[in-house]
Amino acid sequence: MTTAVRMPAAERREALIDTAIRVFSEGSYRGTTTAEIARAAGVSEPILYRHFASKRELYLAALDHLWGDARASWEQALATTADVRGAFQAMGRAHVTVRDCKFQMAELWVQALGEAAEDPELRKHLRRHMREVHDFIAALIRRGQEEGVLHPERDADAEAWSFLAGGMLGMVGRRVGLLDDEEMAAIRAARLDWLTA
Repeated sequence: MTTAVRMPAAERREALIDTAIRVFSEGSYRGTTTAEIARAAGVSEPILYRHFASKRELYLAALDHLWGDARASWEQALATTADVRGAFQAMGRAHVTVRDCKFQMAELWVQALGEAAEDPELRKHLRRHMREVHDFIAALIRRGQEEGVLHPERDADAEAWSFLAGGMLGMVGRRVGLLDDEEMAAIRAARLDWLTA
């Protein structure tokens, strides 16, 4: 193992989260060990445990970090487009690789679903986390309806759940080879057409 570079605690924590996101995304929650994450980060396991009391705590921090990145990206799309419809188009185009935050967030969601039945704390966090993402998207849809660029009779809450489901479908489709990028782009376009029709 290489000697870890000394860095401030906040920077080390962020570096560990970034590494954990990559390792979890490439593997699974159950199959990934803290030793594996520490090794990938170039630190010892005791250093990892100084920042995170458990693998679960690190996983939940990774979920929250990805949501922060996705939200910042989506807010940037809103700030640089004429309206919510344009922002949705930009958001869809911006997230096409397995390294982007939206894909990784969906990957971690699906992994957590497999563990949530046996882990009440994980289930509670996942429920809160997904609700927060849903509420953000529902608010965007309502804003688009107020702007007159999204159909006023679409149920914003139901459409936001469809948006989240689409993210998970895209992750599953990529992981098992079910859907390619063209098919996912067609699905996104169809959803946007439905919202604006």
